[in-house]
Amino acid sequence: MRELKYFVACTVDRFIAREDGSFDFFLAEGAHLTDLVKTYPETVPAHLRDALGVRPAHQWVDTVLMGRKTYDVGLPFGVTSPYPHLQQYVFSRSLAETRSPDVTLVRSDPLEYVRRLKHEPGRDIWLCGGGVLAAAVFSEIDELILKVNPVILGAGIPLFDGPVSEADLSLEEVKSYPNGFMLTRYRVRR
Repeated sequence: MRELKYFVACTVDRFIAREDGSFDFFLAEGAHLTDLVKTYPETVPAHLRDALGVRPAHQWVDTVLMGRKTYDVGLPFGVTSPYPHLQQYVFSRSLAETRSPDVTLVRSDPLEYVRRLKHEPGRDIWLCGGGVLAAAVFSEIDELILKVNPVILGAGIPLFDGPVSEADLSLEEVKSYPNGFMLTRYRVRR
């Protein structure tokens, strides 16, 4: 069965964006970027792939899930299909349609939809964001991979924007970088 991986950038106090959805405080330079591109090439959006020398590869995931606000981030820049190399799903009850035929709009219950996806053949599934979607599908998350940036916001959009049940985690990996960035990977124990 496929696994659901919540791979997301956050602050030390576990916010994934400011309250207005902006995220310009995340580190845009450093050795951590080279490692992330090498280890998780599928997570690089299409408009950055050539500039970063990323070649098509499906070594990790072949599907990406986004909430509406996460999908909306690229729209002002003309990015309507951020990950065309993956199967893309946007979960929203307010969107009438996506702006690309490559992106599937899901208006039904996210939890049930993710459960079905996990039973389909393929590689693992990447939960890109946001916090509301992460809370809605929390019971199906198998792994948390947090790109922890050395900043404290104090307020913003939380990692899980809604109630979640208590869960034990097993720390699988921690990698720190001179610029203060940390990559932490946890398995969710069920």
